[in-house]
Amino acid sequence: MRHAAPLANAAGLVAGYALDRLLGDPRRWHPVAGFGRAAGVLEQRLYRPEQRAGAVFTTLAVGMPVLLGVAATSATRHRPIARAALVAAGTWTALGGRTLRHEAEVMGEALRDGDLPAARQRLSHLCGRDPSALDEPELARATVESVAENTSDAVVAPLLWGAVAGLPGLLGYRAANTLDAMVGHRSPRYARFGTPAARLDDLLNLVPARLTGLLTVAVAPVADGDREQAWRVWRRDRNDHPSPNAGQCEAAMAGALGVRLGGRNVYFGRSEVRPFLGDGPRPEARHLARTARISGAVGLAALAVATAYPVTLGRLVSAAGRRALRALPRPPAATGGAAARPRVGRAGDPHAVSGGGAAVTGWRWRR
Repeated sequence: MRHAAPLANAAGLVAGYALDRLLGDPRRWHPVAGFGRAAGVLEQRLYRPEQRAGAVFTTLAVGMPVLLGVAATSATRHRPIARAALVAAGTWTALGGRTLRHEAEVMGEALRDGDLPAARQRLSHLCGRDPSALDEPELARATVESVAENTSDAVVAPLLWGAVAGLPGLLGYRAANTLDAMVGHRSPRYARFGTPAARLDDLLNLVPARLTGLLTVAVAPVADGDREQAWRVWRRDRNDHPSPNAGQCEAAMAGALGVRLGGRNVYFGRSEVRPFLGDGPRPEARHLARTARISGAVGLAALAVATAYPVTLGRLVSAAGRRALRALPRPPAATGGAAARPRVGRAGDPHAVSGGGAAVTGWRWRR
């Protein structure tokens, strides 16, 4: 029974990934959309233009899904099938890989057909840049960069957190990432209030983003990419990006595709100049199908890593935790010679105790 929970988590991750691969995001009643509406109501009640208010908002908005996941995990501790079903549902909710690849493919079709108005209108499905003046290379660049970063945010990171922390990890990560999209940007309203959500999202994505970069390098040949070039560009350019995580994904994708990313990004009301990542020409429509293939291959590789963790390294971590608990000092045994005073039970009946020994109780170390 001890090994049933890790196997149930792994099975749930596989099933949830398969659901996303086959069905994509739910068209109606998406739980993430419902969470976003609830978080919006909470924001209206707690908003102040200061970081302390943002910290309270972030703690409550992320803490509630985590507690829900903890409660569900506890309730299915001895029910592996129910645990696997819950993890599968949580994984399907948290992932967005199919939708991400679909958006890249739709953008590629619009650009190949020369339909710039349709492509500009579609860009809002991927990022928040102002598309009104963007030409084909800039629309393609925005798509490649968004798919590269969101392969980590919407695929790799949920799978890793689900592997490490089960259902609470899945729900907590998705909540934190959603808050970052809602309030974690540098607008006048959220410059201070949104900082805690943005910092939490950065922290949770430190490992997934770097794994995404490494996996992108590894799978580059599936899209006719050069693995050596991807490795070289990733090592050289990954830390040039102002984001601690986005550059890891974008540099690897630039190297895998043999293109140059970065430049001036225009948002609604502000602009940013990003350093160049990679060598070669600017992206074009033909690069978007390759980007989608790489994103899909990275997702499959991340699934392999995530499902292996609970039954390999995860078991070692659990065993180490149990040994650490057993090494903690135990409460001293009750003494009193041959006639130790018995403890009185809830109904007034004394619990039997062995002479001079510790009382026999129902408490055990929790695993």
